Amino acid sequence: MKIHHLNCGTMRPWRAPDGLVCHVLLVETGNGLVLVDSGVGVEDAADPAGRFGAARFFVRPAFDTTEAAIHQVTALGYDPHDVRHVVLTHFDADHTGGLADFPWAQVHLTTTENHAALHPEGAVERGRYLVSQRAHGPTIVPHTLDGGEPWRGFPNARELTGIAAGIVMIALPGHTRGHAAVAVDAGSHWVLHAGDSFYHHGQIDGTGRVPKSLTAMERAVASDWSQVRGNHHRLTELQAADPPDLLLINAHDPALLHKARSRTAP
Repeated sequence: MKIHHLNCGTMRPWRAPDGLVCHVLLVETGNGLVLVDSGVGVEDAADPAGRFGAARFFVRPAFDTTEAAIHQVTALGYDPHDVRHVVLTHFDADHTGGLADFPWAQVHLTTTENHAALHPEGAVERGRYLVSQRAHGPTIVPHTLDGGEPWRGFPNARELTGIAAGIVMIALPGHTRGHAAVAVDAGSHWVLHAGDSFYHHGQIDGTGRVPKSLTAMERAVASDWSQVRGNHHRLTELQAADPPDLLLINAHDPALLHKARSRTAP
């Protein structure tokens, strides 16, 4: 499957000089187009307070509508209505904002994340799971990952064959209760989108200085910090093994977005 690596939301947190991106995958399948995450959408720019909440003061999104996935899909020459599925790593606003721009698409996430979004517990979850992100009435397709097959050392994963062969959802809780990674078979290699399992490449490859502001934010919003740390450890092992058929990326590191684009450039 051909994969396009898009930045669907530039953000400028304080004391993070390189900024953040919203790294979204646009996947061409035999059954139409698939997005992995949806980034910041068109409606977010019109109502930042209602659709992004207090988090906008910390991550400081640009709300540039030219970065919205629907406009980038069109710019690549595709019909946005061919986007039939959106696979979410989790339900934070910077990952779900574009959903309203594709109201016809089925939205896939873990059963645990769907439950958490509908029944938030505590101040962090009530702040992150905004009702506005579901106001357009999306068709939600939950996937139970417990008891699934192992994938590259991760114990619970399921191939989403209802979408296309070669798209795998992998349980990776910690950032949120039902957070997942998504792996996509690009033919010559797999792309593992780890979502918000880590924020900066230095956390898993030991290169580059990790801004303290990002670490503090990561810890403040974590559903389970011990699970986050465990994910860092497992992803560090995977990165150190350097499998030639795997590209490990996340949702927000601009360096990893550049690396992914360089690998797929003609």
